[in-house]
Amino acid sequence: METPEALTSAAYIKHHLTHLVIGFNDHGLAFAHDAAEAAKMGFWAIHIDTIIFSLLTGGIFSYYFYNIAKSATAGVPSRSQALLEMLVLFIQDNLRNSACERNVVIAGLSLATFVWIFMMNLMDLIPVDLLPWIASWLGIHYLRVVPTADPNGTFGMALLVFVLIIYYSIKYKGLGGFWAELAFQPFGKYLMPANLLLEGVSLIAKPVSLALRLFGNLYAGEMIFILIAYTYSGGLLPGFIAGILQFLWAVFHILIVILQAYIFMVLTSVYMDAAHREHH
Repeated sequence: METPEALTSAAYIKHHLTHLVIGFNDHGLAFAHDAAEAAKMGFWAIHIDTIIFSLLTGGIFSYYFYNIAKSATAGVPSRSQALLEMLVLFIQDNLRNSACERNVVIAGLSLATFVWIFMMNLMDLIPVDLLPWIASWLGIHYLRVVPTADPNGTFGMALLVFVLIIYYSIKYKGLGGFWAELAFQPFGKYLMPANLLLEGVSLIAKPVSLALRLFGNLYAGEMIFILIAYTYSGGLLPGFIAGILQFLWAVFHILIVILQAYIFMVLTSVYMDAAHREHH
């Protein structure tokens, strides 16, 4: 990895926005050594860093929650148990009076969604040069550490929610009921084409809005961290001023990190609630 001083502003930003990619080139399966080579790999190029950090953050909170549940007590709870109980009550409050309130799968999905996305978003607070610099010592030229700043990651989660929407819609309304909901609302059966167009667009917009909202906010946050880092490493600002800017943006970004995890969780529960309700 070149030092920041050796890179122009455009090259520095481009370097930090390039993923660690593996895919197929003329010689078979291989890692991409630059952004142009990654682009040539096409649709089946895999962002290894997004997968690694998604699994890492998911594994950390799963292991942490498992240990809390295993040592849970009915007496005075530990701090960890109290935190988990607060999260569970928080999820229950959000699902209260919804059609999917008693579905333990949706409750678990909401909890996992909020905590997992929060932890992935939290990776944005790690100094932007730190992990790529460590990776460069291992011969890894590119590394992005925020899975939610990658549209592949956010669309992957949104598509899972979309599959669950379809599944529960058919499970609770039947195939005929689900079709009727798409074809006969809101204008009645005589305007079926218009209904299918409106309801189809509305259905498809759900995963798209989930994915793009999360990606857009975290990508913008990551970009600002990169720009502030370059003002120092490129010699544009003194270190203490760049440090103050980083600190102020990090404090503000914590709100974004929490808010985006909450919005994704709430919208998921709203979509699941609609899938559980039968419309007449």
